[in-house]
Amino acid sequence: MRKVLIPAAIVVAVAAGLGGWYWNHAEQPSSADQLTLHGNVDIRQVQLAFNGSERIATMSVREGQQVKKGELLASLDTRRLTQNVAQAQGRVAAQTQVLAALVAGTRPEELRKMRADLQAAQVDADNAERTARRLHDLAKRKLASQEQADNARAAADAAGARLESARQALALGEAGPRKEDVAAARATLKALQAQLALAQQNLDNAQLHAPADGIIRDRILEPGDMASPQTPVYTLALSDPMWVRAYVDEPDLGKIRPGMTADVTTDSFPDKHYRGWIGYISPTAEFTPKSVETTRVRTALVYQVRVFVCNPAGELRLGMPADVHVDLQQSATPTDTPPCSTQP
Repeated sequence: MRKVLIPAAIVVAVAAGLGGWYWNHAEQPSSADQLTLHGNVDIRQVQLAFNGSERIATMSVREGQQVKKGELLASLDTRRLTQNVAQAQGRVAAQTQVLAALVAGTRPEELRKMRADLQAAQVDADNAERTARRLHDLAKRKLASQEQADNARAAADAAGARLESARQALALGEAGPRKEDVAAARATLKALQAQLALAQQNLDNAQLHAPADGIIRDRILEPGDMASPQTPVYTLALSDPMWVRAYVDEPDLGKIRPGMTADVTTDSFPDKHYRGWIGYISPTAEFTPKSVETTRVRTALVYQVRVFVCNPAGELRLGMPADVHVDLQQSATPTDTPPCSTQP
């Protein structure tokens, strides 16, 4: 029994020694010259939806397809929307003519007619007045009845009223439309133009375009489905920017600063190195997420670091584990990080 326990003790001692070496070397690769952080590749995702409610007519892309900014992804049935635009255009055209007529004022032909009507009214009034006076004199001499004289006077007064009406009509024609009427017509035209712009915007919204470069992650709806602003059609994973979400312990926080360059590696492509730079350091501490492997206990407080990384070959994927190596001997913080297009 004693002979069995001695080899077991030796095995335990060796295992402890190996464990200590692994903790000091494998689990704590950081040194005074380099800091190694562990994290996962992260990107932004966009839920793409139509800004309108209508049946989907076409769907142009599928899951996994890479798209460019401005590329057409889907379109709605536009028959009703096109008719709305045509109706609004007709209203604007009609009101435009109404406003143009008011601004132009009375036509010369209308003014000539008004002057002729005034002249005719003047002749009738003069003739009626002479007739009334003549019958009045005859009635005094008993050569005409008083009724005839009264009727002649009434006719003369009516002719005088028609003369004044023609005179005022000519004055109105020469003055032109009131400025209040012109302002009201202009305001009505502006409102109709706004309705036309809204109808045109609704028609434009019948096409769904990619807001940025990326990869279609999910195709949620299909042609024939009813689209609405609350119902996403696609999920777009943005290919730029891409970063590694890592976590740094508080003792190492003072060693890094935004703008420092970094070297990123992954288990999927161990022989490849991706250029990156520290773009964000969280101002607040948090407990280490369980999904992240760190060199400390998971309950330790850490600070989130966002390391932007270049991905020219499209090899990095959302959630991929990655290691970030930061050279702590960098002379100065870069003021302008080179674009990823210079990545070799």
